Amino acid sequence: MNKKYRITLFSIIFITYPGKLKNFSMSSYRQILYHLTFHTKNSEKVLQNSENQELFKYIWGVLKNKNCKLYRINGVEDHVHIVCDLHPSVALANLIKDIKVSSSIWIKKNNIYPNFSCWAEGYGAFTLSLKEKDAAVKYVMNQQEHHKKISFRDEYIQLLKDNGIEFDEKYLL
Repeated sequence: MNKKYRITLFSIIFITYPGKLKNFSMSSYRQILYHLTFHTKNSEKVLQNSENQELFKYIWGVLKNKNCKLYRINGVEDHVHIVCDLHPSVALANLIKDIKVSSSIWIKKNNIYPNFSCWAEGYGAFTLSLKEKDAAVKYVMNQQEHHKKISFRDEYIQLLKDNGIEFDEKYLL
């Protein structure tokens, strides 16, 4: 093959648009939807509903500072659920760590939940397709009603099963 006459996409663009190549750029498009959940240490029921909106606003601020889009946040006495879009510059584990560490400090500094000690280690992170997003948002929105019938442990096990995640029950909650 004679490399002198090799045609590439670059050469086609350059020939078609001489001198305009410096303005040619490729845009990045992505969608990284997650359903996240984490709970209090030992699943202590210390998150009183009257203060939860303040906690959720604080967590929303953490997400905004990381350029992540919040679709829904909610929770009950022992855990929180978040549906969000993860910005590609943010590692999931770092986002969860930042949410948990900064919200723990904020809760203690402001004495929001007097019996709160800390968040438990670990978290659940479940990817969502665009088609699943609305159902996940609705699911998170209805947490108070949902948990009249099911514990967080049972809910978490079901989420793991629904998402095909293998687990050992002795390491759960």
